[in-house]
Amino acid sequence: MNIVWPGPQQAPFIRALGMQAEHVAPGEITTRLVCRPDHQQHDGFIHAGVLGTMADHSAGAAAATLLSPGQMVLTAEYKLNLLRPAQGERMVCEARVLKPGRTLTVVESEVWAESDGVPRKLVAKATVTLAVITRPA
Repeated sequence: MNIVWPGPQQAPFIRALGMQAEHVAPGEITTRLVCRPDHQQHDGFIHAGVLGTMADHSAGAAAATLLSPGQMVLTAEYKLNLLRPAQGERMVCEARVLKPGRTLTVVESEVWAESDGVPRKLVAKATVTLAVITRPA
Protein backbone atom coordinates (compact mmCIF):
# COMPACT_ATOMS: atom_id res chain seq x y z
CA MET A 1 0.00 0.00 0.00
CA ASN A 2 1.38 3.37 -1.05
CA ILE A 3 0.38 5.81 1.73
CA VAL A 4 1.31 9.26 0.47
CA TRP A 5 0.68 12.79 1.71
CA PRO A 6 1.49 15.11 -1.19
CA GLY A 7 1.99 17.87 1.30
CA PRO A 8 4.19 20.85 1.96
CA GLN A 9 7.48 19.24 0.94
CA GLN A 10 6.02 18.40 -2.49
CA ALA A 11 3.55 21.26 -3.01
CA PRO A 12 4.89 24.79 -2.35
CA PHE A 13 1.40 26.33 -2.50
CA ILE A 14 0.18 23.97 0.24
CA ARG A 15 3.23 24.84 2.36
CA ALA A 16 2.47 28.56 1.94
CA LEU A 17 -1.17 27.97 2.89
CA GLY A 18 -0.14 26.07 6.03
CA MET A 19 -2.11 22.86 5.50
CA GLN A 20 -0.97 19.82 7.50
CA ALA A 21 -1.96 16.14 7.41
CA GLU A 22 -3.53 14.91 10.61
CA HIS A 23 -4.57 11.37 9.64
CA VAL A 24 -3.67 9.29 6.55
CA ALA A 25 -5.03 5.80 5.82
CA PRO A 26 -5.87 3.86 2.65
CA GLY A 27 -8.47 5.88 0.75
CA GLU A 28 -8.80 8.68 3.30
CA ILE A 29 -7.08 11.67 4.82
CA THR A 30 -7.82 14.38 7.35
CA THR A 31 -6.03 17.72 6.96
CA ARG A 32 -5.94 20.75 9.21
CA LEU A 33 -5.35 24.43 8.63
CA VAL A 34 -4.85 26.93 11.45
CA CYS A 35 -6.66 30.05 10.23
CA ARG A 36 -4.65 33.22 9.69
CA PRO A 37 -5.72 36.73 8.65
CA ASP A 38 -4.32 36.16 5.14
CA HIS A 39 -6.82 33.29 4.64
CA GLN A 40 -9.73 35.74 4.92
CA GLN A 41 -11.74 37.45 2.23
CA HIS A 42 -12.93 41.08 2.52
CA ASP A 43 -15.71 40.33 5.06
CA GLY A 44 -13.43 38.40 7.41
CA PHE A 45 -14.60 34.89 6.49
CA ILE A 46 -12.21 32.22 5.25
CA HIS A 47 -11.86 32.66 1.49
CA ALA A 48 -13.63 30.16 -0.78
CA GLY A 49 -10.32 29.63 -2.56
CA VAL A 50 -8.80 28.34 0.69
CA LEU A 51 -11.75 25.96 1.20
CA GLY A 52 -11.56 24.77 -2.41
CA THR A 53 -7.83 24.20 -2.14
CA MET A 54 -8.27 22.15 1.04
CA ALA A 55 -11.03 20.05 -0.53
CA ASP A 56 -9.12 19.47 -3.78
CA HIS A 57 -5.66 18.77 -2.33
CA SER A 58 -7.06 16.50 0.39
CA ALA A 59 -9.06 14.57 -2.23
CA GLY A 60 -5.91 14.08 -4.31
CA ALA A 61 -4.02 12.88 -1.26
CA ALA A 62 -6.78 10.39 -0.37
CA ALA A 63 -6.78 9.06 -3.94
CA ALA A 64 -2.97 8.88 -3.97
CA THR A 65 -3.00 6.42 -1.06
CA LEU A 66 -4.54 3.81 -3.38
CA LEU A 67 -2.19 4.20 -6.35
CA SER A 68 0.32 1.72 -7.68
CA PRO A 69 3.99 2.74 -7.95
CA GLY A 70 4.56 5.02 -10.94
CA GLN A 71 1.03 6.45 -10.91
CA MET A 72 -0.22 9.90 -9.92
CA VAL A 73 -3.54 11.73 -9.88
CA LEU A 74 -4.52 15.06 -11.36
CA THR A 75 -7.82 16.80 -10.73
CA ALA A 76 -10.12 16.50 -13.74
CA GLU A 77 -13.09 18.27 -12.16
CA TYR A 78 -14.47 19.33 -8.82
CA LYS A 79 -17.71 20.75 -7.56
CA LEU A 80 -17.62 22.74 -4.35
CA ASN A 81 -20.74 23.56 -2.35
CA LEU A 82 -20.18 26.43 0.09
CA LEU A 83 -22.71 25.73 2.83
CA ARG A 84 -22.19 28.67 5.21
CA PRO A 85 -19.64 31.43 5.83
CA ALA A 86 -16.46 29.82 7.13
CA GLN A 87 -15.08 31.22 10.34
CA GLY A 88 -13.17 29.63 13.16
CA GLU A 89 -9.75 28.95 14.60
CA ARG A 90 -9.17 25.95 12.31
CA MET A 91 -10.48 24.41 9.11
CA VAL A 92 -10.44 20.60 9.01
CA CYS A 93 -10.94 18.65 5.79
CA GLU A 94 -11.97 14.99 5.76
CA ALA A 95 -11.61 13.34 2.35
CA ARG A 96 -12.51 9.76 1.45
CA VAL A 97 -12.45 7.84 -1.80
CA LEU A 98 -15.96 6.96 -2.97
CA LYS A 99 -14.93 5.02 -6.10
CA PRO A 100 -11.35 4.16 -7.00
CA GLY A 101 -10.71 3.40 -10.65
CA ARG A 102 -8.02 2.60 -13.21
CA THR A 103 -8.55 5.88 -15.08
CA LEU A 104 -10.78 8.01 -12.82
CA THR A 105 -11.22 8.13 -9.06
CA VAL A 106 -14.05 9.97 -7.28
CA VAL A 107 -13.50 11.44 -3.81
CA GLU A 108 -15.75 13.30 -1.38
CA SER A 109 -14.29 16.08 0.78
CA GLU A 110 -15.92 17.85 3.71
CA VAL A 111 -14.47 21.02 5.21
CA TRP A 112 -15.38 21.78 8.82
CA ALA A 113 -14.85 24.99 10.82
CA GLU A 114 -13.58 24.39 14.34
CA SER A 115 -12.99 26.61 17.37
CA ASP A 116 -12.26 25.56 20.93
CA GLY A 117 -15.44 25.28 22.99
CA VAL A 118 -17.76 25.53 19.96
CA PRO A 119 -19.40 22.65 18.06
CA ARG A 120 -17.76 22.24 14.65
CA LYS A 121 -19.75 23.26 11.58
CA LEU A 122 -19.74 21.86 8.05
CA VAL A 123 -18.83 24.81 5.80
CA ALA A 124 -18.12 23.16 2.44
CA LYS A 125 -18.54 19.87 0.64
CA ALA A 126 -16.86 18.83 -2.60
CA THR A 127 -17.00 15.99 -5.06
CA VAL A 128 -13.64 15.63 -6.81
CA THR A 129 -12.92 13.55 -9.92
CA LEU A 130 -9.24 12.71 -10.39
CA ALA A 131 -7.55 11.28 -13.47
CA VAL A 132 -5.14 8.43 -12.71
CA ILE A 133 -2.09 8.78 -14.96
CA THR A 134 1.41 7.37 -15.32
CA ARG A 135 3.97 9.59 -13.63
CA PRO A 136 6.14 11.31 -16.28
CA ALA A 137 9.78 10.20 -16.31
